Amino acid sequence: MTASTTLKRADVSRASRALVQRLVDEADRLRVGVSHLDNGVCIVDAGIQVPGGLEAGRIIAEICMGGLGTVQFRASTAFRHWAWQVDVHSTDPVTACLGSQYAGWSLSHGQGKGAFHALGSGPARSIGSKEELFKELDYRNPAGDTCLVLEVDKVPPPEVVDKIISYCGIAPGQLTLVLTPTSSLAGGVQIVGRVLEVALHKVHTLHFPLAQIVDGAGTAPVPPPTADFINAMGRTNDAILFGGFVQLYVDASDDDARDLAEKLPSASSRDFGKPFGQVFKEYKFDFYQIDPMLFSPARCAVTAVRSGKTFHGGALREDLLDLSFGG
Repeated sequence: MTASTTLKRADVSRASRALVQRLVDEADRLRVGVSHLDNGVCIVDAGIQVPGGLEAGRIIAEICMGGLGTVQFRASTAFRHWAWQVDVHSTDPVTACLGSQYAGWSLSHGQGKGAFHALGSGPARSIGSKEELFKELDYRNPAGDTCLVLEVDKVPPPEVVDKIISYCGIAPGQLTLVLTPTSSLAGGVQIVGRVLEVALHKVHTLHFPLAQIVDGAGTAPVPPPTADFINAMGRTNDAILFGGFVQLYVDASDDDARDLAEKLPSASSRDFGKPFGQVFKEYKFDFYQIDPMLFSPARCAVTAVRSGKTFHGGALREDLLDLSFGG
């Protein structure tokens, strides 16, 4: 069997079902809240009205990956002030990260101050999201029990919930919505747990063939939480932009692997060098004005499995991490 052999891809809703059930069954221990809407949709609160915590965030990160990845905590000496790391790995990173974890399902309702906006991630995307990405991935899953994770601080309105149910073609009782505020510990962990996904999305943006990605792993520090949304969003992004490291294994030539290693790190962006919150403010809070090349890990290693050679790019920036985290 060669690295390019086509294998059947897992159904991320099925693969993550036990994780979702664990989150519900062990709600008290994990300090999350479980409730049901009138129509039967299960709501898991991981930091709005309840404390949540690191372990809840770790499980939610694995749910986001559709059960096709592992997320673990580790103490590290990579940074003087930020020892707690999140390690992520998947043997099918394209499906786990882009087919499930990527927050690509745009959901909104209303206008003005009362409007609801969220980006959905997790297994339900592979069933109901209309993203063009799924055509490229040639990946879809059948309707069934599923879960969607939303980085929000309030329960979505009925109109948004009904849209998810309708697009997925499921009964309300088949849907679990996990809510993870960015300012919470659980929210911070599940965002930093996207370090590998961020790299895969950058790989896609660079038009490197996704079929050549064989395996991948990543790590990034856990940011301290903050009640201010902009600061919280900034810190979770900076954990990856300044402190993230990803190792990719690719079935590609040495030249292509070297080129990817040079272009992949966040330092290749024109907007690199300042905390994300500051960059966001300078663009008048218009997310789409930010250089898309910025969203990637600080450091990477790309191994060409044909030759066994590894190419490196970028560097960890503890100084910028301290500036963002308040060290």
